[in-house]
Amino acid sequence: MNANVSQETLALVKAAQGLPNSELAKAWTQSGSAISGITAYDLEAPSKKLYPVITPLRNLIPRVSGKGGIQANWRAVTGVNTGKSSPYVSQGNRGGVIASTTQDYTASYKGLGLEDTVTFEADYAAENFEDVKALAVEGLLRAMMIAEEQVILGGNTGFALANTPTTTTSSANTGGSLLGSTSYGVGCVALTFEGYMLASMTTGVVQSTTRTNADGTSDVIAGGTARPSTQANQTSAASANISTLSASVTAVPGAVAYAWFWGPAAGNLTLGAITTINSVAITALATGVGVSPGTANFAALTATNNSTNSLGFDGLLTFAQNSALGSYQQVLGTGTPGTGTPLTADGAGGVVEIDAALKSFWDNFKLSPSTMWVNAQEMNNLGKKILSGGVNAAQRFTFEAKQGMIGGGILVTSYLNKFGMNGATTIDIKLHPNMPPGTILFTTDRLPYPLSNVTNILQMRMRRDYYQIEWPQTTRKYQYGVYEDGVLQNYFPPSQGVISNIANG
Repeated sequence: MNANVSQETLALVKAAQGLPNSELAKAWTQSGSAISGITAYDLEAPSKKLYPVITPLRNLIPRVSGKGGIQANWRAVTGVNTGKSSPYVSQGNRGGVIASTTQDYTASYKGLGLEDTVTFEADYAAENFEDVKALAVEGLLRAMMIAEEQVILGGNTGFALANTPTTTTSSANTGGSLLGSTSYGVGCVALTFEGYMLASMTTGVVQSTTRTNADGTSDVIAGGTARPSTQANQTSAASANISTLSASVTAVPGAVAYAWFWGPAAGNLTLGAITTINSVAITALATGVGVSPGTANFAALTATNNSTNSLGFDGLLTFAQNSALGSYQQVLGTGTPGTGTPLTADGAGGVVEIDAALKSFWDNFKLSPSTMWVNAQEMNNLGKKILSGGVNAAQRFTFEAKQGMIGGGILVTSYLNKFGMNGATTIDIKLHPNMPPGTILFTTDRLPYPLSNVTNILQMRMRRDYYQIEWPQTTRKYQYGVYEDGVLQNYFPPSQGVISNIANG
């Protein structure tokens, strides 16, 4: 471009606008804000969905159609020749008559569902960027999958926790910062899986909540808590101040965690810790903050048991923790309060507690589990225990010593079960995103019994699988719901088991 022409053009524009050259230049500089000036908005479409949808149990468990009614019903032959009639018979005579045992089973169908809305204005605003109505339904479906996974793992409708026992306490006048009172009180609440998922140090312990539904009705949702313990008081010897406290309760069958409250005995006890073992070491004042519907105040808890939820169905942890169903349970000992009892390496590449469980499965039911579901804590600890064996440990490592090919870390993905009719079998070790620390769940894929008529030990029996509803419009909102109706069927609960109260280490 000719420089003189450019200058002349600028001069003419300046004169036409009545602006000095400096103001004219300023008017066309790049804006310092992405949403002001003559500036394009570089927005990538569609929106990015940055949330996990990890549902391994829901993905693995078969889904079958129900046949109406209000519950699934089946009968099982649970034993033949249960009286152990001898097979010996004398010449020409008939043998003894055997006795068989049978049992009837039922599983009630339950509805699960979630809802979302899109205002007309939100729909207008999203035009040419994304279909926000489709986005709402997609999010609902994924939210339902995540919620269903948690119910499959830990739903509890039929196995109420026992009352939380009174805590056993002890104190010392060194090692902590509780100084300032000569008497402290401690309270505890045992939590189911659902109670553990709801409770936190910032929201408190949720005993129950009354939820207002999309249609204006309400449902009372149990929070997964046992009846709280009574307050236990610890008084220091003579006039010495208490510096540290140790507290424990007898482990509660079915509990995966415990919420602990403490403070001066004459005042309010405050939520101070949530542990996945049945004890706690107290070295400082409690700092929990309760947000409705939860509470961090022990005195605010009602003396009620909210451990079961009649609106749901029993999940795998509930089946495994209920000894009345024949499942395997192993609760590790209390050990040192606040430290607990970790898994035990056997020195030969195995874990004592896991071998005890596998031996029990064989001795009692002649089967082997197929999968152990664990938390990240147990995944890490299992690797350390298995690799801590001595010179006779049953591992072999092959190293490829190429330049730049050496990596750190180990991962134990399976466990060798030595208790099997046809030799050792391999049990997968799988990480589950919702499994509480301190708990290992055993599940079984198949029964080794001939003509058992059980194709799937576990299955989701559905009267109606996922379906979407777009409700009639009564306001300037699009209203959507995603629902299902079914139940987790467990044909043989003794094929599941659980090891709980496992300390980190």
